Amino acid sequence: MSTGDAGYRIGLDVGGTFTDCACVRPDGRIVVTKAPTTRDDESRGCLDALTDLAATEGLSDLGDLLRQTALVIHGTTTADNTMIAMSGPAVGLITTEGQRDIVEMRRGWKEDIWNPTLPAPPPIAQRRNRFAVPERLGSRGEVITPLDEDAVRHAARRLRQRGIDAIAICLLFAFLDPAHERRARELVLEEHPEAVVSLSHEVTPTAPEFERVSTTLVNAYVGARVRTYLERLAAALRQAGYAHELLVMQCNGGIATVAAVLQRPVTVMASGPAGGVINACQVASRAEVEDIIAIDMGGTSYDVCLVRGGRPELQTAWNWRHRYVVNLPMVDVHSIGAGGGSVARLRGGALAVGPESMGADPGPACYGRGGTEATVTDAHVVLGYLDVGGFRGGAVALDRSAAAAAIRRNVGDALGMTEHDAAWAIVRIADATMVNAIRRTSSDRGLEPTQFAMVAYGGNGPMHAGLQARELGIGRVIIPRTSPAFSALGLLVADFLADEVQAYFAGTQGGDPGAMSAMLDRLEHRARARLAAARLDPSQIAVRREASLRYPGQTFDLQVPLPDSGPLGAEDIAAAVERFHERHEALHTYAQREEVPLFSGLRVQAVGHTVTAAPPPPAPGRGAEAAMRGTRACWFEGAEVATPIYVGATLGAGDEVIGPAIIQDRFSTVVLHPGMRARLVEADCYLLDPGAPAPASAAPMAATARR
Repeated sequence: MSTGDAGYRIGLDVGGTFTDCACVRPDGRIVVTKAPTTRDDESRGCLDALTDLAATEGLSDLGDLLRQTALVIHGTTTADNTMIAMSGPAVGLITTEGQRDIVEMRRGWKEDIWNPTLPAPPPIAQRRNRFAVPERLGSRGEVITPLDEDAVRHAARRLRQRGIDAIAICLLFAFLDPAHERRARELVLEEHPEAVVSLSHEVTPTAPEFERVSTTLVNAYVGARVRTYLERLAAALRQAGYAHELLVMQCNGGIATVAAVLQRPVTVMASGPAGGVINACQVASRAEVEDIIAIDMGGTSYDVCLVRGGRPELQTAWNWRHRYVVNLPMVDVHSIGAGGGSVARLRGGALAVGPESMGADPGPACYGRGGTEATVTDAHVVLGYLDVGGFRGGAVALDRSAAAAAIRRNVGDALGMTEHDAAWAIVRIADATMVNAIRRTSSDRGLEPTQFAMVAYGGNGPMHAGLQARELGIGRVIIPRTSPAFSALGLLVADFLADEVQAYFAGTQGGDPGAMSAMLDRLEHRARARLAAARLDPSQIAVRREASLRYPGQTFDLQVPLPDSGPLGAEDIAAAVERFHERHEALHTYAQREEVPLFSGLRVQAVGHTVTAAPPPPAPGRGAEAAMRGTRACWFEGAEVATPIYVGATLGAGDEVIGPAIIQDRFSTVVLHPGMRARLVEADCYLLDPGAPAPASAAPMAATARR
């Protein structure tokens, strides 16, 4: 399969509010469309966005577009939505005797250590559906107790009688010798042919035990929904005229075929934000920046990712998603419930914004679809930041009176505020929530936000980025003009990626280079096999090798690179140890060089490089005045200002806009508060200078109701 064939190249990203479609035309130009996300069946929203794209391109219908399309890559939220709503099927678990309750013990860990009353998460597998069978492997993979096949058959029959078709099998130390798990699957399918079985050594062949059980249960829980959805979307595209394979974004930031994804459906968990981060790295590279904070503010969520050295960090362990651990390599994105649809309401007499969202249906009050709650988007309308007649390129007219009424009714009247003051409070509290997310993400790594540039995208990111950067002391903000469908475009710049990991326990002084080399070769063979369905030219595939190390007594690992090819030698192990010490010191401010680190795992990543999708540079500017289209009354920090409005599409390279000002495009708006300035550069993005910090009087304050 070639990702550089002539024809349209399309990225589809499903968000909580809108489904974004980014298309690279055969001539290299980028076209963006959006459609409301259809939560009951996300594929309908995808087809709606594609139909809108066909109309935008002047084609006769959807089939005309898809017959000319060489590539469709999709980012889906099906797995996340299943976990958020806990709407998956009942799952059964077959595990080693004595391990039945490990998923509830969770290594004694609660996500919120300051809340001792935090209830347990909803169980994926009810205790009555968890069966412990006699069998046992030792810590070196030796058989201590043979598998009790009658016990496995009994468990399978009971699960079949209860109508449970999704079954996870997690046996102790199966990642060292999978024979017992494989035999258990054979027995289950003999007794229950309709079952879909997830084996822990195929999902995540690593330790510790709780993480492996948790990941395998999540894989079994989301698997049926992911399979049904992806197969339905692929069939709908084929029926409409698309002649190629549908590709899917994974949580590790790489793409894969549907067939490869369905081997481990859990790999699409948290895959949506990964596309945006990959694209942010591309944009930052064109702007000659390596260290960035990537922020994505859509209608429902706000995602933060720290990037150092031009590449996003993959978190390989202890990834908590929807209160379960998913022990797979993931782009390290921190998400909170904050977006344009976030609801503003009083809680305990104080104004709070989010995490609840109105989504696209009914949406904010200003959409006129029956929504009555005040949202961040309603605040933008009341403050004058959004063009009520030009929203989504004029396709949607916003109702300012409905937005103002919702803000007065739900916030202003109770707090004794005018509609403008209440709207300003909503925006600033939303900003404070998002700024705190950035501070937490950076401080957890011992880093200062001032060390980074900010890349802001998503439908709402450019509206908030300036104030957030000003408050954090960040001096440089990059706002791509493709920000409204930035994650969808990121799908088109992502590479094919196959990750294979294997537990390997040994002291670094006692590590066997020969055994490690053989294991790395096996992992590489499996990784390349996962890419086989993509039919890539072998010259397009690169291989990266890593080892996971820790100090004795530590419960977390750090990954360090190994030579990408050839057998390992003692000098390679020594170099890995030194890199581990250095990285540990960089991340945690200390290194214990007197300690002998331990190996805990090996990893091979096969990367199939694709063609990048960079927008063409903008034409030279003629001065920002040529793009100005009148003024509009906007509110900034409690004062009404006659604010110049600029049409972003007519700005050229080198044009500079000075705040207060609004730059509006079809699907996005850049808000420049007083003292800010933005310049369009050849990388087709705005470089925004947030200016001096806001005065203390403009800082967000806790608004409380009058008694």
